[in-house]
Amino acid sequence: MSRKPVHLEAQGPKGDRQAMWETLRCLHLSGEPITIRDVWLVLPPETPRGRVRDYLVGLERAGYLERLAEPSKSGEAVRYRLARDVGVEAPRVTKQGRHVTQGLAREQLWRTLKILGEFSAAELADAASTHRVPVAEASAVEYCHYLERAGYLRLTRQAGPAVAARYRLVPSRWSGPRPPMIQRVKQLFDPNLGEVVYSRDPSVEGGAE
Repeated sequence: MSRKPVHLEAQGPKGDRQAMWETLRCLHLSGEPITIRDVWLVLPPETPRGRVRDYLVGLERAGYLERLAEPSKSGEAVRYRLARDVGVEAPRVTKQGRHVTQGLAREQLWRTLKILGEFSAAELADAASTHRVPVAEASAVEYCHYLERAGYLRLTRQAGPAVAARYRLVPSRWSGPRPPMIQRVKQLFDPNLGEVVYSRDPSVEGGAE
């Protein structure tokens, strides 16, 4: 398969799910049927074939893929067509076809802070919340803290007694559509860059948060 057109690709390093989604979109665009094997072949060789099968089964159950026809004989590959193309970002679905909401709040925060201009964490949480995925103010506070320490946000007003800190995105630090992630080891990983952009030092920052 030739290189995918840029409008089919998310920028930066990507996981298996994103690579699978881009491959099946490319197959669809070229008019080729989609099979588990065709998608699996573009992934790293250590990737279990079952992971591809589970994702495609989940996409079918969620309505993104549609079978072209049932296999006519045992062992014949199931062929799919892309029935619902939702763009570059891969749908998050389980094998049962249920949508995964984990991580969506952070995505909403990341997208919204680019739009707002100057904001407090409370304003960001309110603007980023949806009926399906509400965002807690505490989550926005933590996210802003890490983004500011990593240089993505600039403090425009320091926090004080009964005064909330205010922030603004540093335009040159917008790295791409996927949100930087706070990892359990208290560091910030940017999937657009494929690197850790901030690691918390407890000896400097005063113990656990």
